[in-house]
Amino acid sequence: MATSGALIACIVAVALAFDFLNGFHDAANSIATIVSTRVLRPHHAVAWAAFFNFVAFLFFGLKVANTVGKDIINPAIVDPAVILAALTGAIFWNVITWYYGLPSSSSHALIGGLCGAAFSKAGIGTLKFDGLTKTSISIVASPLIGLVLAFILMTIVSMLFFRSTPRKVDRWFRRLQLASASLYSLGHGGNDAQKTMGIIAVLLFSTGRLGPQFHIPLWIVLSCQAAMGVGTLFGGWRIVKTMGQRITRLKPVGGFCAETGGALTLFLATALGIPVSTTHTITGAIVGVGAVRHASAVRWGVAANIVWAWIFTIPASAFVAAVSYWVSVQLF
Repeated sequence: MATSGALIACIVAVALAFDFLNGFHDAANSIATIVSTRVLRPHHAVAWAAFFNFVAFLFFGLKVANTVGKDIINPAIVDPAVILAALTGAIFWNVITWYYGLPSSSSHALIGGLCGAAFSKAGIGTLKFDGLTKTSISIVASPLIGLVLAFILMTIVSMLFFRSTPRKVDRWFRRLQLASASLYSLGHGGNDAQKTMGIIAVLLFSTGRLGPQFHIPLWIVLSCQAAMGVGTLFGGWRIVKTMGQRITRLKPVGGFCAETGGALTLFLATALGIPVSTTHTITGAIVGVGAVRHASAVRWGVAANIVWAWIFTIPASAFVAAVSYWVSVQLF
């Protein structure tokens, strides 16, 4: 496949479209709790989340972008066909899960797409298992950490406000939930937008357009943060109900604890350079909040369906990416 400037520009546009879709798909994760507790109206909530999605680059480094760009597959085998196939696999899975209202992981769809395309081109030796192991562990660890942190926060808050009236608790935590939603959206933008930064940077690096050393230019950072912010503004309304109501019923105090637990998990992962799933994280946190009240408060059947979507994300997107790469080779 040729590597003309026009082709590279088209693939960068596709990557930004994926980032937009990521924001669109994962908007529900950022706003589900604050909408379901009726602290903010949906359109106000997405504007709030979009703003903090965009400014996240001011607060975090670029470790996640470097992990995706250098530590998932061997950058030496990357070419435009590999990146385009990876994006095709990720976008396909995002659209399918959005259509059925399943909160799957855009992050792991992208990781799966990269692996499938690289494997289709040059076999299993192109995969970097250190980075993949770190990412695989996060699939299990991030929702568990979110669950535990939210459970602990909810338990502490319940003990502290045991003698307070429900109206007073509700009034306080409606205000505090604005802060917790901001933190969660900040963590979402800080971790998720960086994955597309890594994809664009490795594409440009592999075609000699970044110079001799891999780095992430500022224009890539701003473009990816903006694309995710705009995607969030449009919102993924099909998933809001699943996240905010069908797993467990939330009140402002529960929304605060879930968002805070999720945000702390994302901050930790971003600082370590681990591309985690914001979807997994907030789902685990919501389950943790529900479990404080009673195990029966959590609709485990809905949670189980979400887990199945998680399990299939990487292999499904990898398969589509592998087929896409094979087709592109045959055509070009």
